[in-house]
Amino acid sequence: MQKTFTKTQKLTFSAMYIAMYIVIMALTQSFAFGQYQIRIATTLYALAYFNPFLIIPAGLANLMSNLFFGGLGIIDMLGGTIVGIITASLVYAVRKYNLPKWCLILPIIFIPGVGVPIYLSQLLAIPFLPLVISLCIGQSVPAIVGYFLVQALEKRFYKSALLKS
Repeated sequence: MQKTFTKTQKLTFSAMYIAMYIVIMALTQSFAFGQYQIRIATTLYALAYFNPFLIIPAGLANLMSNLFFGGLGIIDMLGGTIVGIITASLVYAVRKYNLPKWCLILPIIFIPGVGVPIYLSQLLAIPFLPLVISLCIGQSVPAIVGYFLVQALEKRFYKSALLKS
């Protein structure tokens, strides 16, 4: 595996990332929206651990999934985009600042878990704190899966060749 990606490869990986996110959302939309949600697609945020060029695609993927499947309008689309970008940025920061790898679980749980209820509680007329609790519980699944995804990819690819953007 090579050490850096060309612009074409970054664009290709970014498009594949967005496509995977949207397909996963399409397949899991019955439990990925609303007050109680488990967004399996947010497992992909963990991939930003390896490459910061996946930070913006994380936000764009969230934007597109909320556009296609969300039904809550522009506030949800923009809010989800911002949450996706912040989450992926913090996941990458775990590697950049050499924090223990398990720390990547925290932004995947708490940024969507606290950030989304800021606007979703108003849109759905649901109290903020119960929504935070339910979203954090729901985000625990993709966060833990994301951690194991990073572990598996690192074991298979990352140790032999440092991936840089």
